[in-house]
Amino acid sequence: MSYERLQKYIANCGVTSRRKAEEMILDGKVTVNDELVNELGFKVDTEKDSVCVNGKKIKPVEKLLYIKLNKPTGYVTTVKDQFDRKCVIDLIDIPDRIYPIGRLDYDTSGLLLLTNDGDLANKLMHPRYKVYKTYIAKVKGRLNATDVGWLRHGIKIEEYTTSPAIVDILNSDGVITKVRISIYEGKNRQVRKMLAAVGKEVISLKRISFGSIELKDLTIGTWNYLSDEEIKYLKSL
Repeated sequence: MSYERLQKYIANCGVTSRRKAEEMILDGKVTVNDELVNELGFKVDTEKDSVCVNGKKIKPVEKLLYIKLNKPTGYVTTVKDQFDRKCVIDLIDIPDRIYPIGRLDYDTSGLLLLTNDGDLANKLMHPRYKVYKTYIAKVKGRLNATDVGWLRHGIKIEEYTTSPAIVDILNSDGVITKVRISIYEGKNRQVRKMLAAVGKEVISLKRISFGSIELKDLTIGTWNYLSDEEIKYLKSL
């Protein structure tokens, strides 16, 4: 017999990340051998137990997939949206079940990684590994030295203070400033909230890299499988 925590088993079946799997368990969407399970410490026999998510039986993936997408604005970073908005999964025409590693908000474009490797996704989304994501933002007005200092050293947004960011002003004409920001956290709409905290309205926001994996010349709305070198890099983090 081989036992594994339920949330890890769900992630290894390519359903979603381990963190999202925990939410699904707590929300009563998971059964084991036709019995509802809503305890995060529950373990399953991976060889014998029958696990269903939303009434559909799942099983471990046979082939691990790693994809990068140039996400357009106007898409949500989910597998399915309750409001019938366009989802990033709609842009990837493969039969395999995959899900995003982290998220980009509806109005943000750029590099998004997707996989069915639950262990890797869980690792890459955890801030303790300090995987920096880099964004290019265009904001209204100028960013002064004080603004940049706050962003670099950590700034309070809502109920938390952000970790230090890498911030560089690329150019400014006084009306619009283009700035590059790198962070390793992944709070909801974090870069937008950081800039709002120093009084700057974001005109556009695009992610250009995830660690050393870069968007490069990938056309907006299209995707590629990660290279062996890129996969090796992610697994080395």
